[in-house]
Amino acid sequence: MTIVSEPFSMDHVDIHSDNFGDDSLLRAGLKLNHLRMIVAIEDSGQISAAAEVLNISQPAASRMLSEMESITKTSLYERVARGVVLTTFGAALARRARKILLELREASREIGELKSGKGGSVFIGAVTAPAMSLVVPAINKVRKAYPGIEINIQVETSNVLARELLAARHDFIIGRIPDDLNPRLFEVKEIGIERACLIVRSRHPLMKQKTSSLAEVRDYDWVFQPPGTLLRRTIEDVFLSRGVALPENIVNTSSLLLTCAIICETDAIAPVAVDVAQFLASQGSKASDVRMLPIDFDINVKPYSMITARERALPPSARLLYDIILEESRKQAG
Repeated sequence: MTIVSEPFSMDHVDIHSDNFGDDSLLRAGLKLNHLRMIVAIEDSGQISAAAEVLNISQPAASRMLSEMESITKTSLYERVARGVVLTTFGAALARRARKILLELREASREIGELKSGKGGSVFIGAVTAPAMSLVVPAINKVRKAYPGIEINIQVETSNVLARELLAARHDFIIGRIPDDLNPRLFEVKEIGIERACLIVRSRHPLMKQKTSSLAEVRDYDWVFQPPGTLLRRTIEDVFLSRGVALPENIVNTSSLLLTCAIICETDAIAPVAVDVAQFLASQGSKASDVRMLPIDFDINVKPYSMITARERALPPSARLLYDIILEESRKQAG
């Protein structure tokens, strides 16, 4: 499948200045690395972090910013307590720069596919539960119908995935929009509610009971996702809403593999998505020692959605997988 991208258009420019008419920016010396820099500044909010992304020194990054301000004849950023923030002019340039960089990535992808004869590439991100329950079945369908499509998947938290989407590293993601990002940057289609549970090893003392209460599970060791992650906050809210003190003996890790290793070797308890727990308990390996602990309370996580970047068209191969995942979510909901 050949990916055909819509051409980038500069017909509507948000900055009302003669400096932004026609190709004056290019004639004034604006370069591709300038565009990468302004996008990196918007993503990171720090000159040092942006310099690291471009693999240059911080002084070189500062010089590039000065060059851009000289070219545009306006201030593009302001210094704040924890770094820098783009001005209205800088944000407008960053928005256009992000689209230009995306189009170049799509051009590179299309040329590569034409050379190799492959059917296209798709770049998606997903939080763990829908990655297993929706993406895996959808991939099986795509591979049978279109064996030439290459699919690239990143499984991460929504905080990471949403920023990767804005940086044009994904075609679409399945997750949630972080509270600190502008929701107007995205197109969102809610597709499911994630249910969570607690997992323990098969020989855990609480497995002898019919159900366990929140007070009973509280005194064991726990394996949590890092502070601030959605599942972690959800579990903490369950404790707080019922007036039960939070667990004290905690190991923090984002690694599911390490979580399983700790669970299987100790009496620790860990919260995971129900889909993940069912998968682990069904495997013919040591992970099959993992069990869902019967509890007398529910753990419902915030709904997740199919998320795309606003005003960015999906390439044909990505649209194909998007539609199949959407169909799979409707089938499971029905």
